[in-house]
Amino acid sequence: MNQPNPHFNRVNQPPPWQPSLQAPAPQFAPAQRDTSWPPRCFDKPVISIYEIQQLNLPVSYTEYATVGAGLGSFSWVDALRVSGVGTANIVAIGMDARPYGHYNNLAHNSQIPDWERLRSNSESTPDNLWGWPGYALREIWTEFKQGHLGKATRLWWQIFGEPTLTDTYTPRISDVFRAVDREAIRIGWGQIYRYGRVRAIRKTADGRYVIAYSTRRPGQNNTGPAHSLHLTHYLHIAVGYPALQFLPDLQKYREQTGDFKSVVNAYENHDHLYEHLRRHGGLVMVRGRGIVASRILQRLSEERQHNPNIGIIHLMRSPVSQGHRYGKARRPVANQFEFQPFNWPRSCWTGPYRKLLEKSSPEERKKLLSQWGGTTTARRQDWLEITRRGLAEGWYQIVFGEVDNVERLPEGRLQTRIVTKGQVAAQLTCTAEFIIDATGLEGKAGSNPLLADLIDKFALALNPMGRIQVENDFEVPGMRNGTGRMYASGSMTLGGPLAAVDSFLGLQYAALRSVQALQEAGAFELKKLGVGRSISQWLKWARKVQP
Repeated sequence: MNQPNPHFNRVNQPPPWQPSLQAPAPQFAPAQRDTSWPPRCFDKPVISIYEIQQLNLPVSYTEYATVGAGLGSFSWVDALRVSGVGTANIVAIGMDARPYGHYNNLAHNSQIPDWERLRSNSESTPDNLWGWPGYALREIWTEFKQGHLGKATRLWWQIFGEPTLTDTYTPRISDVFRAVDREAIRIGWGQIYRYGRVRAIRKTADGRYVIAYSTRRPGQNNTGPAHSLHLTHYLHIAVGYPALQFLPDLQKYREQTGDFKSVVNAYENHDHLYEHLRRHGGLVMVRGRGIVASRILQRLSEERQHNPNIGIIHLMRSPVSQGHRYGKARRPVANQFEFQPFNWPRSCWTGPYRKLLEKSSPEERKKLLSQWGGTTTARRQDWLEITRRGLAEGWYQIVFGEVDNVERLPEGRLQTRIVTKGQVAAQLTCTAEFIIDATGLEGKAGSNPLLADLIDKFALALNPMGRIQVENDFEVPGMRNGTGRMYASGSMTLGGPLAAVDSFLGLQYAALRSVQALQEAGAFELKKLGVGRSISQWLKWARKVQP
């Protein structure tokens, strides 16, 4: 196991470029809405500049604006800055000053501490538009400089031996965050970022967009106006996943009992669960079998080193006899887990799979995505050993079936009634101290209040995956406003021209495609990122010089 680095822990730390700015931890649940905001004129899809002036609210303007201020927004801003746009002409509105803040929160809750590795490739570098040097080469160089020749050699072997001879290389989460901090300082993210909870977006009569957002920070002594407006000519939206995904039976249990401690989502803060198990032991039921479930099993296995009286029941809907196949490729299976190094095949990023998806119809895209993706996890030797040893020793068991009911017994334990599947259909009950839902995040566009409002006001089309439909350059159809353009990226566009939309490299690709489209449309200050400019900008990146 990798050892923790006590000198690096990003949780609740302010961003290095704005040390006085303490943004609240990102939350999925929207705050209580102010019924007087947005103003009445926002009931219409198009607003005149005169109406905006009559509101007597603070109004600002930049040519470019992005909503979300996460890694999707960061990638778009980075592409703009490298392409010649100054900081004075860009605004990023969101609720965390750190572009990785929300992602960091989810990662830590799903048991990926700072010293652990992500499910991401070496060249997926949100801090580096060119992808070189990748995280693997940087890590090798760091180990070499520190005199750790053995570690450096093992990393070289891992790179050349993956994925057949060795585990696929993935970067440490702390290395990624440090690199993003470095790039944020270089591109002036501290001058671009603006705190705000975006409530609504409307077209203006003069070919722009107006963003209505709340500026009050929860839990702080706020002064000044509670609401503001921002006008922009070119708009980008990357709001991430709108909510936690809960299995219906577990959601029903929580609504009926109000018990948020025994039944938890893997993306919620549930450290109390592991603390209880370390002291008292007990049985845990895990639902789901993707990458997050693998992380949960790793953490539970680590807790068993302190208290061996911890058992795991892994409930799965059905057995996996063989992996999904596409053409001649088939995913391997072991211990009921289907393996794929990343959440999509590599070719989905830059190879023929990406080109095929761009040419396909929406229905064909949905079919292709189901074949390429699905519920998979990374093939790691330590995870394979955990499940192998757990099955052999009996403290880890797999059960197949559908949940009929979950209830709380008088002594406080959870009883799950399961209808089993397989050759022998039966009904059984399982009693556990905790249930962890590791089935993922909710991605439907309508689950996000801002997106739901846009869909309603502008009759935006949804793709067959229930996400916002986008063109191949990630422009949102129906939102063009004269010379104004609106683009989107991230999970809200899954089902469009790119499979890996919520990966680091996918966010960068979407940013580049949209910025390239803007450059071709003659957008303000944008310069073509040709060979000469690309080389000069990379040299500036290497020397930590502003674009």
